[in-house]
Amino acid sequence: MYVIHNGQVVTEEAILEGHAVVVEGETIQAIIPEEEVADYSNATLVDARKGYIAPGFIDIHSDYIETIASPRPTSMMDFNISLREAEKHLISHGITTMFHSLSFYREDAFSHKPIRYPENVQRMVDAIDATHHELHMIRHRLHARFEIDNMDEVDRLIQNIENDKVHLLSFMDHTPGQGQYRNLEVYRETLQGYRDLTDDDVQTIIVERQNTEVMTIEKIKEVADIALNKGISVASHDDDDLHKLELVKEFGTTISEFPITLDVAKKAVEMGLQTIVGAPNVLLGGSHSGNLSASEAVEHHCADILCSDYYPAALLHAIFDLTEKHGNDLHSMFMMVTLNPAKAVRMDEEIGSIQAGKKADIIVIEKMDDGYPMLTNTMVNGAFMTTTNYRVR
Repeated sequence: MYVIHNGQVVTEEAILEGHAVVVEGETIQAIIPEEEVADYSNATLVDARKGYIAPGFIDIHSDYIETIASPRPTSMMDFNISLREAEKHLISHGITTMFHSLSFYREDAFSHKPIRYPENVQRMVDAIDATHHELHMIRHRLHARFEIDNMDEVDRLIQNIENDKVHLLSFMDHTPGQGQYRNLEVYRETLQGYRDLTDDDVQTIIVERQNTEVMTIEKIKEVADIALNKGISVASHDDDDLHKLELVKEFGTTISEFPITLDVAKKAVEMGLQTIVGAPNVLLGGSHSGNLSASEAVEHHCADILCSDYYPAALLHAIFDLTEKHGNDLHSMFMMVTLNPAKAVRMDEEIGSIQAGKKADIIVIEKMDDGYPMLTNTMVNGAFMTTTNYRVR
C-alpha cells in the first residue's frame, strides 16, 4: 500500500489541495484528506513535495516508435529493443498508455522509412501485441493509421482488427490538394524539405498522387463497421470541410484528428466528435503545415484531446504552456491528456482519472525553482516505474 501525499490531487472534477491518494495493489483505494494520512501507518508514504498528483497521460496519436525503430533511413533496429527503450523515455514524460500510431501507407511520398514497409509494419503490430503477454512498463496499444490508397493491405488490416491487434483505427488521405495539404505550395515545400526534388519532379508526384485509386466509401464503411463491432473507436484525419465531417460521421467516426480550420473544428465538436490537436503545435506556436493553431482551437473550446504526435515531451509542457501563456484552466488542460483521451478510446472505466477502483496510473509533477515542470514519479498499475521495475500489464 502507498499513500501519495503533500501534493495537489488532479481529480475528474477539480485540483484538490490538502488531499492524498491511497493505492493498494494495482488500484486506487481512496482520495483522503491530508489529516487522515496518519491513519495509514502500515503504508509507504510518498511525498509529492507540493507537486501535482495526476493521472498518467494517455497518448492516442504518436508515431514516436517509428523514429526509435528506424533512426536512419537505412537502419532498422530490433523491434523488441525499440519498444523497451521507448518505454524508458515515455515513463519519464508521464505517458503510461501509448497508442503507437503506425502508418499503413501504400507509398510514402515524403521519405524513405523502412518501418513503413508493409512487412515491417506487421512485425511491429505483432511486437506490440506480444507486450500484452510479457513484462513491460507501460500499456502499449496500436493505433492503425490507414491510408485510403493502400488497397493491397485492406485484407491484412481487417485480419489484424479481427485478431484484436488494433485498438484505434483512423483513415487518412494525404492526397495533395485537400486535407493537410490542401495548399499545394505547402505540399511542394514539405516534399522538397524531405527530398532533393525539382519543381517538375514534385509536379509529377502531385499528378500521380491525385490520380491514384483509393478505397470506395462503401469499403471504408465496411472496415469501420468491423472495428466498431469489436469495440474499437474510429477516427477521421485532417478534416478540411463540413461535408467531410458529415461523411465520416456516417462511418461511425467519433474522433476528428487535426481538423484543418477553426470552422471545421467547431463544427466537429457541434456534431459530437472529439477533436485532437497536437501538443508540438502548441510549443511551436502553430502548425508546421500552416493549418489550425492548437492554441487557437483550445481558446475557442473546440479541442478535446492533446496528443504528442511525434514529440512525447510535448504533452507535459503543452498543458502548462496553455495555462501560463494562454490563460486556460489547468484542470481542463490535464483532462485533455488523461480522461478525455481515455473516453475517446473507451478505456475510461479503468484508467484516465484518479478515482477509487480505477487502475493506479499516477504521476507526480513538481515545478523546479525556475518554474520548469518535471516528472519525479511515475506509477503504472500500482507500481512505481524505474528502468529496472517491470510488471505484467
